[in-house]
Amino acid sequence: MPEPTEYIVIKARENGVNVIGLTRGSDTRFHHSEKLDKNEVMIAQFTEHTSAIKVRGKATIQTGHGEMNTDDE
Repeated sequence: MPEPTEYIVIKARENGVNVIGLTRGSDTRFHHSEKLDKNEVMIAQFTEHTSAIKVRGKATIQTGHGEMNTDDE
């Protein structure tokens, strides 16, 4: 099992923000999806099964690398 990774925090800034986990391996596939309403917060981490996290909608994302908003240009 891989070492535990840092957590990321996703805060929805509108209703209906989608957070989608994508798998590791030769074929990247969706394996989990959550829908957040405004001001809901989700704490997630990369695991042996999750290699990417996709966020759709207006959200603030905090990581060890900084904070970003999905609608910044």
